[in-house]
Amino acid sequence: MYVLIAGGGRTGTQLASQLNSQGHEVRLIEYRKEILAHLHHELPTEVIYEGIPTDPSVLENAKVRSAQVVAACTTSDADNLIICYIARSVYNVPRTIARINNPRNAWLFNENFNVDVSLNQADIMASLIEEEMSMGDMMTLLKIRRGEFSLIEEKIPPHARAVGVEIKDLGLPDNLVIAAVIRHGKMLLPRGNTSFEIGDEVLAITDNQGAEFLAKLFSESR
Repeated sequence: MYVLIAGGGRTGTQLASQLNSQGHEVRLIEYRKEILAHLHHELPTEVIYEGIPTDPSVLENAKVRSAQVVAACTTSDADNLIICYIARSVYNVPRTIARINNPRNAWLFNENFNVDVSLNQADIMASLIEEEMSMGDMMTLLKIRRGEFSLIEEKIPPHARAVGVEIKDLGLPDNLVIAAVIRHGKMLLPRGNTSFEIGDEVLAITDNQGAEFLAKLFSESR
C-alpha cells in the first residue's frame, strides 16, 4: 500500500516510521528546514519529500495519483482540509485521513472537504475514558469499521450469569458474535452447545450495544 503523509511533525514522523517498518511504501512531505533536518535522522532519505503539501505540483511529484491513502498531519487545520479536498477531488485518492489540531474546527472535517476519517485527540481521549468507565474489566483489543465494531476480551468471574449456560441459550443479539474461548491456556472454537466456565477468557466481535449486553452477561448474578 502506498501512503502519502503531509506534515513531518511528531505525528507524521511516527506514522511514516511505523508504516515503513511494516513494509508499506511511504512518502512524507515537509518544507520546514528545521523539521527536515530532524527527519533525516528518523527516516530513510527516500521516504522524505521536500515541498509545501498544499501545492498541487508538490503532491504530483510525490506520486499522489498512486496513493491509496493520504494522511494530512500538518499543524494547520486549514491545510489539512485543503490537502484532503485536493487529494480526492483532483487526484481521486480512495482514502483520506486528517488530523484535527483545534477541536473547535472539528465540525469542518466531513465529506464536504472529502475527509473520510478525522482524528480529534480530545474526542479520542473522552471516548476511551467513557469506554473504560462503562465496560469495567472488559478490554477492547481492536476497532473495526471506523470504530463501529470492536474485538473485545473479558474474563468470566465467579457467579457470572453465563457460567454453566450453553451459548445457544444465552439469547445473544445478532450484533454479538463469540469468536473464541480461551480455557486453561488453550483456545476453543465455540459451538451452540459450548458452555462457559469460571476463568474463561472470551473473545467477541460486537458493537457498543452488544458489548453492554456481554458486560451484563458476565457480571456477577449475586
